[in-house]
Amino acid sequence: MHTLSSIRAGKLAGIKRLDLSCGLTDFPCEIFELADTLEILNLSGNALSGLPDDLHRLHKLRVIFCSDNRFTVLPEALGACPHLEMVGFKANKIRHVSAAALPQNLRWLILTDNQIGELPGELGSRTRLQKLMLAGNQLQDLPGQMAACAQLELLRIAANRFTKIPDWLLSLPRLAWLGYAGNPCSNANEVAAMARQPIKHIDWFSLELQQPLGEGASGVIYRANRQLADNVLPVAVKVFKGSMTSDGLPRSEKSACMAAGEHPGLIPVAGKISGHPENKPGLVMSLIDPGFVRLAAPPSLESCTRDIYSTETRFTPASALSIALGIAAVARHLHAQGVMHGDLYAHNILWNKQDDCLLGDFGAASFVPQHEAVTATRMQQIEVRAFGCLLEELLDRCDATFEASSVFDALSTLQRNCLRPDVNARSLFDEIWSSLTSLDALMHNG
Repeated sequence: MHTLSSIRAGKLAGIKRLDLSCGLTDFPCEIFELADTLEILNLSGNALSGLPDDLHRLHKLRVIFCSDNRFTVLPEALGACPHLEMVGFKANKIRHVSAAALPQNLRWLILTDNQIGELPGELGSRTRLQKLMLAGNQLQDLPGQMAACAQLELLRIAANRFTKIPDWLLSLPRLAWLGYAGNPCSNANEVAAMARQPIKHIDWFSLELQQPLGEGASGVIYRANRQLADNVLPVAVKVFKGSMTSDGLPRSEKSACMAAGEHPGLIPVAGKISGHPENKPGLVMSLIDPGFVRLAAPPSLESCTRDIYSTETRFTPASALSIALGIAAVARHLHAQGVMHGDLYAHNILWNKQDDCLLGDFGAASFVPQHEAVTATRMQQIEVRAFGCLLEELLDRCDATFEASSVFDALSTLQRNCLRPDVNARSLFDEIWSSLTSLDALMHNG
């Protein structure tokens, strides 16, 4: 974290990223001294309610974060910044967003956990928009002009007031990661999905928490011992924080984990916690073998919607096929249970050297209206595009040998099918799984 005194002393001259969190109530004019190099400005965790009208003097600014402040409107000064691509104003008190506040080159907009009831139609003219995060607001609809956002790939509208998902949304050519749980249009589907999967209640006082294993936006996972009648069982316990996350409500994540049911490609859930002294929700899950590692890292500011792989990561066509088959199988299972994962990404996949895979992190999961066949199909075809992006990433890191060229070619054909701009032309996971199963049998038997 930087300080104002460091700027004044000239110690930060030439930096590209500035992080200031020191109880600011006004925008420090000293920041303009960095205008010739500053590209990323992070003012999160202050007490700001406005930005200067001449913010565009930061003429190289590409990214600005102002989360956890006191803004009630999205500042119009943002719209005049010529190179601004990413805007993050999570957890403020924003009620109003004007067209003037939207930069022309906008690619990534984060307005999670505010009080926004309406968005300007001009958002549809920001045709470079790829990522839009609106969970935890008061939206009942999206502007119809957004049907022109042909580059939009990730959308979070969970925990709002939607009574219906806009029809045009399900036809966007590049949309792959959609989260909408916790809306009136989804609540009945959540109840129906939960009813299909009985879940055990596990007493909090039967659990002995040990060291943390990891922490995400929605909660903390601990290693723990579960006291059973005749023995002690090592388990993993996830305790939800109970607040809004970037994807939506922890309640919806917990429901999706339980509604997903049992599958070899999912982390087994033993039950949900009851009797927590602070009434926090939680899940008890199986411990994962330490041989499993995350397949990739989440997207960077530069990659926006695509995961980051280590430079050493390479796959054989056989490995790519095995991973693809495993994930297609679990995605097929989830949609049969009425659950759309919503975040089908390599960074949410645990993978071992035997090419076994586990799909985790249901923070963006939604509940599919299975009684509405057309809508359910469209939502699955949106997730098929996410699968196609994963397959593309695997193939990009694939060393295709002559012996396995037919496998590589078949996977490439499947990948192109999954990424078709016409959503209706994409296969469903039943057909994808069947094709991959046949290809796997051919490879091992032929």
